[in-house]
Amino acid sequence: TLFRSDMAALTPGHGVSDLNLSGIDRSFGNGTLYTWTAGLERKLGNLTANVSYVGTAGVKLPRYSYPNAYSGATPAFAPHTQFDSSGKVIGGFGVENVIVADAHSTYHALQTSLAGTVGHGGPGIQASYTWGKSIDDTSGVVSSPPQNPYDMRAEKSPSSFDVNHGFGLSAAQDLHLDRASFLRPVSKKATGGWELLSLSSISSGLPFTVFSGIQQTGAGSNGVDRPDQIAVPHLSTARTNRQDYFGRGNVNGVNHNADFFYTPINVPGGTGPHQGRFGTLGRNTFRGPAFYNFDFALIKDTPFGHRSSGAERMDLQFRSEFFNLFNIVTMGLPANILTGSGFGEISKTAGNSRQIQFSLKLIY
Repeated sequence: TLFRSDMAALTPGHGVSDLNLSGIDRSFGNGTLYTWTAGLERKLGNLTANVSYVGTAGVKLPRYSYPNAYSGATPAFAPHTQFDSSGKVIGGFGVENVIVADAHSTYHALQTSLAGTVGHGGPGIQASYTWGKSIDDTSGVVSSPPQNPYDMRAEKSPSSFDVNHGFGLSAAQDLHLDRASFLRPVSKKATGGWELLSLSSISSGLPFTVFSGIQQTGAGSNGVDRPDQIAVPHLSTARTNRQDYFGRGNVNGVNHNADFFYTPINVPGGTGPHQGRFGTLGRNTFRGPAFYNFDFALIKDTPFGHRSSGAERMDLQFRSEFFNLFNIVTMGLPANILTGSGFGEISKTAGNSRQIQFSLKLIY
């Protein structure tokens, strides 16, 4: 306290800088992960089908807590800071970052797969589909802090990495061009060894949170206050302007009001510089655009030379690879700060454009 007073005396305006602290809770310990599963597997000719339920739960997981709220908190939210009668900081502590072990997560999923060879000479396939949900109150030790530092229940939502639906399909097919009757006049060195590979994936978009961009309460300035939702937007990139995910351009942020959102400031009983309250919109309420990717490869193996045992001495492999063959533009997440520039608009993509590459490899 004396040191703070001496520093304040040397500072223009004689302002007191409260002491920020970081630490680990004395009761902090290891988390626990529980996993359970049940499934069925069955042969269907040359294919193997599998259906499983998978569940996990993580308890006593680490997270950052803020027992003295955020920077600029008022007396009602900062019990460890000393204020004078006018609300000016005169001592005590500022922001306290304490790692605690009270976070929780769950995951439940239906996982299906089908793998094997189709028919006689058909492709080898491996297909999978997962329908699942991951729920937590924080998706990482260092992640966005809660809107209300004293209410983690309001943070329970889909995890930031949650994918509701995920489908994958990989296939490999020997083209057997050397068996085609119309190619018999052609040397088998040219027609043999051709193989087609494909790898496709489709998944639902990732969750994201809408923030108001304004300090709504006396809990301090943390940048993660959320508005109220007053209408249900139709989220889509299937518009003339594909970047306009909310369908309203940047109009949603005008005057802190919107077609879909309302920032609760200047309300009866409000706190902080804007006399507001915490918004009722949940964390990770919305989802971004779905993800699509289709990769293909055409491979030709040409053996030449023979060892004394009769085996080929080496192979010359030609590969032509096509990534994102159909050049599908996968959109990223939209701007999510209500009062920010271009709210609701997507300014970046989440994948690569079509890429084609050719290569030769000598295998010996």
